[in-house]
Amino acid sequence: MDDEGYGLLHQRRRSRDRTTMEAWQMIKVERASLVDALGELSDADWDRPSLCVNWTVREVVGHLVATATMTPPKFFAKLVRSGFNFGNMTRNDIAQVTAGRTNAELVDLLRSRVDARTAPPGPATSWLGETIVHGEDIFRAVGGYRHHPVEHVVAVADFYKNSNLLIGAKNRISGVSLRATDTDWQHGSGPEASGPLLALVLAMTGRKAALDDLTGEGVAILRERD
Repeated sequence: MDDEGYGLLHQRRRSRDRTTMEAWQMIKVERASLVDALGELSDADWDRPSLCVNWTVREVVGHLVATATMTPPKFFAKLVRSGFNFGNMTRNDIAQVTAGRTNAELVDLLRSRVDARTAPPGPATSWLGETIVHGEDIFRAVGGYRHHPVEHVVAVADFYKNSNLLIGAKNRISGVSLRATDTDWQHGSGPEASGPLLALVLAMTGRKAALDDLTGEGVAILRERD
């Protein structure tokens, strides 16, 4: 590789490192905000179903804690022990985190991870998406959307539109034009689904309830997809 090639490679690495650092700072802000909001929930809210299928609010919080304490080596070791069944591994982690702990103790656990930069393998922006989407799994289910800095939601939308990692967002929105009505963001072509960007992000990740907050012919297409 010549000097120009090394220079380009170095620039790309610096850009990737900068993006990762920015994503972790966003995650810190989102976790801190989420912890404060969770502290306002009633005990009855913790037992309610979330938007994440088959998970209660309490279980979603347990999952967020488990993810924030995970590392790539721990992830792969647990995956092997679970027989490479990701669903079983996740359920076991939630059970371990929540067992014997009160709701307030779960909030304290998540608060202790606000500054953490540990996670399963994957780009940092995916964990920003995890924090925002699972937070809305809770609060969209018990009331309404929470406020997020627009740049955080744009970063997550830009990640999901090109990613099939675990949740298959890229495939889910194929052939549909997405347009945000609360900021300058759009993606794709075909029948349109429009609405708040946060609702579009949830729709991209398969949250059917968010489709009620969108309009356009593309909504019917999204309803037909898992």
